[in-house]
Amino acid sequence: MANSFDLTGILRDNIRNLIPYSSARDEFKGEASVLLDANENAYGSPLDGNYNRYPDPLQQQLKVKLSGIKGVPPRNIFLGNGSDEAIDILYRAFCRPGVDNVILVPPTYGMYEVSAHINDAAVKKVNLTEDFQLNLEGIAEAIDANTRIIFLCSPNNPTGNSLHREDVETILANFKGLVVIDEAYINYARQKTFIQELTEYSNLVVLQTLSKAWGLAGLRLGMAFASEEIIEVFNKIKPPYNINQATQELALKALDNVDKVNEWIRETVSEREKLSTKLSSLAFVLRVYPSDANFILAKTTNPRQLYDYLVEKSIIVRDRSKVELCEGCLRITVGTPDENKLLLEALDEFAFAH
Repeated sequence: MANSFDLTGILRDNIRNLIPYSSARDEFKGEASVLLDANENAYGSPLDGNYNRYPDPLQQQLKVKLSGIKGVPPRNIFLGNGSDEAIDILYRAFCRPGVDNVILVPPTYGMYEVSAHINDAAVKKVNLTEDFQLNLEGIAEAIDANTRIIFLCSPNNPTGNSLHREDVETILANFKGLVVIDEAYINYARQKTFIQELTEYSNLVVLQTLSKAWGLAGLRLGMAFASEEIIEVFNKIKPPYNINQATQELALKALDNVDKVNEWIRETVSEREKLSTKLSSLAFVLRVYPSDANFILAKTTNPRQLYDYLVEKSIIVRDRSKVELCEGCLRITVGTPDENKLLLEALDEFAFAH
């Protein structure tokens, strides 16, 4: 069931009335032999390439390439300096400081809350259930007249599981604000992306990234997919040249390697299952949670001791034992076969020593 969603009803007045900055590259589009409009260094750059020139402010070439891969028109794509930029813009566009609130469903990605505090938006928390699924009744009770955004992460970080699709659709169909689904780990999941639902739900924003499966964490390139109306809000607020020229060029090259990325995904999923099976057999591992991501959450009898032991072996995992509902848990990224072998050897040594 589609949602009757009114974007203007939740857009901040100052953003609605904002006249965005117009850069030289916004005002002129096309080819020219003499560019004297942007106060660039006309002599060139110490680097090979046109780095003396400002990049395309709307990254059109890159969006066209992504459009072919994702099956979404370029007008429905926003590119940000990591997904964190998109998250921050959502707060600045839709949450009046000191007035509006968002709903988070812990345990979840920590930047939603950090960005809320930076933008002075109140946070309402509705914990996931014991099996890390949505508490629909609790979410419904938490919503009030000033609730602007509900953030959902699926597959979820740090738990690794996907949220039940029908529960997410229930929220999309009934909530009158924005529903943001963060799919940073979707490439590793059995569940299909919500991108295909953009035409069904005008209040839907899907976040993805090139940092995980695509192996481009160092480029800091995040993606938001939404209605054209919402994307226009993103573009109105973002800095003029938020994605630099080098990132755009390198991302375009990377996107030619879909087959290689799919090979990495298959191997990661295979290694994930092997790692999960081995972890489950260890006496000090109480539970290995199902994962749709490139990491595993494992509940242990002595997380800090195990973490410190692995550090001594130059193996770094993430201690999540102080996170609500993740007591006693370590989050372990799935490495290469060689890295996973070293990890398992260290775990066997730990088991023998303890």
